[in-house]
Amino acid sequence: MNEQQPSIDIVAKHQTTLDHAIQAVKTRKSWSPFKDSPSTKIHGPEKPGLGKAAFEAHLHQPFRLDLPGIKGWAGEEVSPFTQQKLGITYPLCDPHATITAAKSSMTDWAKAAPNLRVSLCLEIAERMYDRNFEMAHSVMHVAGQSYTQAFSGSGPNALDRGIEALAYAAIAMDNVTPSAQYHRMFGREEVNLEKTYTLVPRGIGLVICCASFPTWNAYPAMFASLATGNPVVVKPHPIAILPMALVVETCRATLAEFGFDPNLVTLATDTLAEPIAQQYIDHPDVQIIDFTGSPRFGNYLESTVTRKLLYTETAGVNSVVVESVDNLAESMRAIARATCLFSAQMCTSPQVVYVPKEGIKTAQGHVSFEQVAQTIVNEIDVIAQDPKLAAGIMGAVQGQVSLDVVEAAAAMADEQGLSILLHAKPYNHPDFPNARTRTPLVISATSEHKQMYSEERFGPVLFIVAANSGNDAAQEATELARTRGTISCYMYSTDEDYIDRWVDVYAQVGANLTINLTGAMWINFAAAYSDYHVTGLNPAGNACLADLSFVASRFRIAQRRRPITEGAA
Repeated sequence: MNEQQPSIDIVAKHQTTLDHAIQAVKTRKSWSPFKDSPSTKIHGPEKPGLGKAAFEAHLHQPFRLDLPGIKGWAGEEVSPFTQQKLGITYPLCDPHATITAAKSSMTDWAKAAPNLRVSLCLEIAERMYDRNFEMAHSVMHVAGQSYTQAFSGSGPNALDRGIEALAYAAIAMDNVTPSAQYHRMFGREEVNLEKTYTLVPRGIGLVICCASFPTWNAYPAMFASLATGNPVVVKPHPIAILPMALVVETCRATLAEFGFDPNLVTLATDTLAEPIAQQYIDHPDVQIIDFTGSPRFGNYLESTVTRKLLYTETAGVNSVVVESVDNLAESMRAIARATCLFSAQMCTSPQVVYVPKEGIKTAQGHVSFEQVAQTIVNEIDVIAQDPKLAAGIMGAVQGQVSLDVVEAAAAMADEQGLSILLHAKPYNHPDFPNARTRTPLVISATSEHKQMYSEERFGPVLFIVAANSGNDAAQEATELARTRGTISCYMYSTDEDYIDRWVDVYAQVGANLTINLTGAMWINFAAAYSDYHVTGLNPAGNACLADLSFVASRFRIAQRRRPITEGAA
């Protein structure tokens, strides 16, 4: 076999997947190369057990990665389900050594054909899908997602986002012709030039992962940078390292197998007491920064990072406007389910529900504000009072900080004399009796309490706000999106004139809007290839998953030109 054969084979292996992905982002249709159900009918009877055993084999052991500049070991992950330490330690590396190794790895990678780089990323995605049962248990026990959500949302759904970024990277690079001939008369003299266009990667990419959904934004950021020729340093959150350690391990093994330097992908672990991200952010060789996490640090980066590419997704205040509905129970059930999903520890979780204080129209007649609010509470209770159902939907609360958010909101409600419609309390997880759990806290408020509910609260807290009218509700919701940021907004109305009146306003403030969605699909589910996730038009982030702008600036174009020699074609 000649030296080129493995590269040719890997490109051919993944060409169909890439073609389908490119077609999907162009048509925005539903498509995925993966199955997001853990059913043994799909995967066979052995994979679930093997995946769980692989996860358990990591516990109370060092996670061995042959990284540059290892100077120590640390790990402080605690399972939200057992509230016990995982006992896994990870290498702590000197940032200078990591960056030096990443920079050294870049030369051969930048010279590799773009379709080879894309194909190797697709190979990594395929191998991570093969490890998805292991990944599901890993995400469960660092983030608190339920088993089914960890399997789907942090597995195939996140990988789909990564492949979506690869599709855009392939499109962007393919738009640059590698060479051209130029012929033009200047006076009586014809000038004939041959021109060559070289794709030049920007530099080392730093991917700063969030704690609650570590893979969701990491895959697209990593693949977008790798595909366009840039090495990647992965900086996981100190309380959620294991999922990204698995990804880095797979990336390094795959790259090495195909003859590339594994230091194209490295892991930059740190501790809560001694954070390390700033050392990478400040280094001149780090030219791309992808950040997902708190608005506080995201805003800091947006105001301080200069002369580098910065892509952020933080958070905002997601709102629901209930102006009128066809079926009250179905609509409020959709809101309740979204509120309960992963105990509202998602960037798409609703936090504020606006309802006209005089009530709303339904197909069954007029109902009061109090009836609407109570219907939401009743639907939450249906979930909360069934431990098995609650376990599958709510999962566990990742950290004490989210419990503190709930307690602080309840205390503020008491201080201001607001009615608490539903108190937050633990539910009994059927599989993990020591799980850290909370059902949603539901508070009734008015627009006078805007200062309280217009602050993003990362935890199971829901405000139901009595607005003066349906128009006032939409006005406040869109103003909240503009000033505080939002990732997902929701609206229920049977009045098409009302909807038409407001859809352009939502668009102008950069708010993605879901209208009148009920039924089996979660209203806060964002589909790769079809849904644009974050607009970059409000304070919730400056980047979008995914569009062409997410990848196109990760490389630039250098050209050279020279006269065509006589006799050349």
